[in-house]
Amino acid sequence: MNSDVIERHIISVLVDNEPGVLARVIGLFSGRGYNIESLTVAEVDTQAHLSRISIVTSGTPMVIEQIKAQLARLVPIHSVCDLTEMGASIERELALVKIINSGDDRIEALRIADTFRARTLDSTLESFVFEITGTSSKVAAFTDLMKSLGEVEISRTGVSAISRGNRIDLSAK
Repeated sequence: MNSDVIERHIISVLVDNEPGVLARVIGLFSGRGYNIESLTVAEVDTQAHLSRISIVTSGTPMVIEQIKAQLARLVPIHSVCDLTEMGASIERELALVKIINSGDDRIEALRIADTFRARTLDSTLESFVFEITGTSSKVAAFTDLMKSLGEVEISRTGVSAISRGNRIDLSAK
């Protein structure tokens, strides 16, 4: 394996749901010059006050290992899982895509939305708003096609991911 190759990784971090935790995690990345491509966070256990942060980042294998080790050392963090290394995981992202167009381009936009299984949430005489869910690459392919048909505005949630199989990651250290 070439140690200079830049790889995309999805890292799942289980943390205490308390003020300042997200800022500390983001600070770890910005302080060392690491880029966050996508970040989602939500409470996953209300009784235990735990939240899951899903982070998509890229780097050499050495940089990814440094990120994981530094994350694991932060006090409010219970676990750090590299879903990319674990192999079997599920990744999804949601996007709202508004397209402004007219004529035959409107028919083509509806055809493409149907092909991608996007839902039409709003329709006017000049625009559509579509909802699409899937992998980041599916969302990107859909938005690229829409951009070829008109003026586009996009709102993306970022990646949510979870490992497949019978392993549950909701435990404290």
